[in-house]
Amino acid sequence: MATENPPPPHSTDRPAWHSRLPQDVLDAFDSTIDGLTAAEAAKRLERDGPNELKEGARVSAWRILAGQFKSLIVWILVAAGAISGFLGQHMDAFAILAIVVLNAAIGFYQEYRAEQSIVALRRLTAPNATVRRDGELVSIPSLQIVKGDILALEAGDRIGADARLLQTASLQCIESALTGESDVVAKNPATLPQMDTPLGDRSNLVFSGTSVSAGRGEAVVVAVARETELGRIAQLLDEAVADKGTPLQRRLDALGRTLLWAALGIVTLMFGLGWLRGTGLLELALTSISLAVAAIPEGLPALVTVALSIGVLRLARRGALVRKLEAVETLGSTSVICTDKTGTLTVGEMTARRLLVGGRIYHVTGEGYGPAGEVQWEGKKAGEEHRLPLGELANIILGCNSSHLTEDAGTWKTVGDPTEGALLVAGAKAGGNRQRMDTSFPKIRELPFDSDRKRSSVTRRMPGGGLRILVNGAPGVVLSLSTQLFTGTDVRPMTAEDRHRILQHTSAMADESLRVIASAYADLLNGSAGDATAAVVERDLVFVGLTGMYDPPRPEGKSAIAKCHAAGIRVVMITGDHPSTAAAIARELGIPSASAAVTGTELDKMPASDLQRRAPGISVYARVTAENKLRIVRALRASGDVVAMTGDGVNDAPAIKGADIGIAMGISGTEVTKQAADIILTDDNFTTIVAAVEEGRGIYSNIRKTLQYMLAGNTGELLLMTVCVAIGLPSPLLPIHLLWINLVTDGLPALALATDAVDPDVMRRPPRPRLERITDRAFLQTMLLTGALTAALGVGVFLDGLKTGSLASARGSAFTVVVFAELLRSFGARSETKPIWRISLFSNPNLIIVVILSISLQVMSQHNIAFGSFLKTPPMTFTDCLRLLALGAIPLAVLEGVKMIRHRQSLSTPTVHPTAKSAPGTE
Repeated sequence: MATENPPPPHSTDRPAWHSRLPQDVLDAFDSTIDGLTAAEAAKRLERDGPNELKEGARVSAWRILAGQFKSLIVWILVAAGAISGFLGQHMDAFAILAIVVLNAAIGFYQEYRAEQSIVALRRLTAPNATVRRDGELVSIPSLQIVKGDILALEAGDRIGADARLLQTASLQCIESALTGESDVVAKNPATLPQMDTPLGDRSNLVFSGTSVSAGRGEAVVVAVARETELGRIAQLLDEAVADKGTPLQRRLDALGRTLLWAALGIVTLMFGLGWLRGTGLLELALTSISLAVAAIPEGLPALVTVALSIGVLRLARRGALVRKLEAVETLGSTSVICTDKTGTLTVGEMTARRLLVGGRIYHVTGEGYGPAGEVQWEGKKAGEEHRLPLGELANIILGCNSSHLTEDAGTWKTVGDPTEGALLVAGAKAGGNRQRMDTSFPKIRELPFDSDRKRSSVTRRMPGGGLRILVNGAPGVVLSLSTQLFTGTDVRPMTAEDRHRILQHTSAMADESLRVIASAYADLLNGSAGDATAAVVERDLVFVGLTGMYDPPRPEGKSAIAKCHAAGIRVVMITGDHPSTAAAIARELGIPSASAAVTGTELDKMPASDLQRRAPGISVYARVTAENKLRIVRALRASGDVVAMTGDGVNDAPAIKGADIGIAMGISGTEVTKQAADIILTDDNFTTIVAAVEEGRGIYSNIRKTLQYMLAGNTGELLLMTVCVAIGLPSPLLPIHLLWINLVTDGLPALALATDAVDPDVMRRPPRPRLERITDRAFLQTMLLTGALTAALGVGVFLDGLKTGSLASARGSAFTVVVFAELLRSFGARSETKPIWRISLFSNPNLIIVVILSISLQVMSQHNIAFGSFLKTPPMTFTDCLRLLALGAIPLAVLEGVKMIRHRQSLSTPTVHPTAKSAPGTE
């Protein structure tokens, strides 16, 4: 029979191997239960190639380096550096070009590191595999696995290919890397009728990159290399994004184009006006070019880098490691956070919450696998009268348990099944003692959990020599095997009413999204447990009680989500868990519109246009695949949102790479996910993401106000020069004056502003739209008003100087008052809305020091002959310096008055509550 080759990974009609009979699958690959012959395997290996994840076309290091010089503002800075060198300002030229080289080096390092995702993904594949060749079991490198091979699986194996199970013996696998869920998955060869069964529910398939935790099995290989689910994720990583560009990058590029045209316009205007007035060609060229250089804030890239670097340090202290500097600012633009449930919104550790025994429902406090907590009855710790019923239940959930707990640096972890770990903790809180039980009631035999039986059992020898079998399992199954009921004090026959009441309690716990485990026991005749089957010994049980458990939400998660909503950020839960569980956790956390979850199966049937239309209204997705997650992220981005995506498993990596900002879990995250991410959380906590968003907004605010401060000062200089030249006055400032003003005001004061503390009100504002310009209307209005005030002050002082003294003294006064005005204005530039008396002056001591030092340097230039000669400023008395300092405060006073007026107007205007949706737009 000809071998059937499955369609490409992204094809919607891929063979549904889980819905086909084992023999049909064997026939499809021309294989048998005894496996392939060595000759046939070699032929297929030659035809299909090795079972490995081949890397796509890698971007060369030279190409990555060249990409760092694509930005227009970079080339403007290169030109500014060349012009500064031409004017003899070699120090300025060196500083500007050094900034360009430093930024290129940082960008190159970040992009080169990002190319390592596929390399990390390849390390997940198994190095060796056991297969049947010529009817014999042989160990081969996983590279040599071919379709049709029969894999032999046992505990501890890492699976080397996707395969359809043929037979199993208590087989359990860990698939968290693919599904994101930490629960052990029970496997069996039974055919599943539904072709669109979600990936996490395909219990008759095993997948490449996952591992076997218990049991044995054999399976026929149905997919290798890039046709596997792991390979599909590798392909999605390749396709996820080429160059998504951050909001800040787009805004700075737009600003660069504006500055380029502004600089050309200034050169043309000043050259034309000077030419008409008969100014010398050399002087005209120097002045025009100096003005053009002054119009460009050449310190901006360095300031942006410093602001982002400070943000990186602050975030590191709050539990977030930043791999890409610009990612910090992108977080500030985030309008949607797509987050995993398990371990991020929840604790990530199964926790028992309810116990039913003796007809009473007990509440269990505490979270995770730690010993903190107690069993409560009616809101108080269960007393002595509850010791007997709780002890009976504790004996079973502790005694029928193969997991154990460990403590490492104060953190408790479970070694084994998470469900059994939760039972261990609950049993200890209920008064049981695992160590004493193992000593007093030694284990004789264990029948592990099986997906067919849906229960596990352990036989232990009682002190009198008798045998007792302890059983934990699915409530319906255990109840059907029970003929008696433990009432809390004694045992009596079970009635139909008892069964009905227990099922009601089971349903009530399930409605709370609790996973329910039933416990029972039976006393056996001596010797009857030796080689007896489960059907023989697991019957005529005494039903004892129920344990309801779940992965609880993090205590701080609800407040963090509320903080997101107040900031206009929508939180979307994307999980591999079941829909009912996901929706219940979402409701408990306060995620709106979480009445129902959209499943991966529904997404597979949904056209891209429908998903884009519906995505802004969906808050919970469940049972999703890696491809589903990437589609969700793309749909949200296409609708205009700035999307942050979090995750820890391999299945999260494509969506993390495709989002505007990718966030990986540092504790539970795989290496693949970390390589694809922009930010790594050291505590796997959603609250840290919110803190990072707050820091990102603060950084953008700092960059914006610093840019406004710089451009407003440049505008004042340009208006001052243009007005004076236009009305026939001599040039009020020399080229050296313009360059000095740029150095003093665009340097240290701007740096101090860029590293200002985050405004506490930053999370009470809506997110910025994706296409919002950094220089919006309010920005330009303030910039022009500030520039006009500075220019008017400079013109006034210059005219007064011409009337009372020489041209040199008039220039010296105009030069000094402009420097003073811009330095004092830095105090008001700390906030666009708050006046300086509402901001603590000492919350930014660096700014105070810088302003005092800069004013001192300016005064020294009037009293030091060498310094004054360098800046071409005549001597000036201290009295005149104080007078100019007072005059320099006028623009600051006017701007603070404007803030007060705007504040009063805003109080009288009705407030419209911001929505979480950003303005529509496209990339």
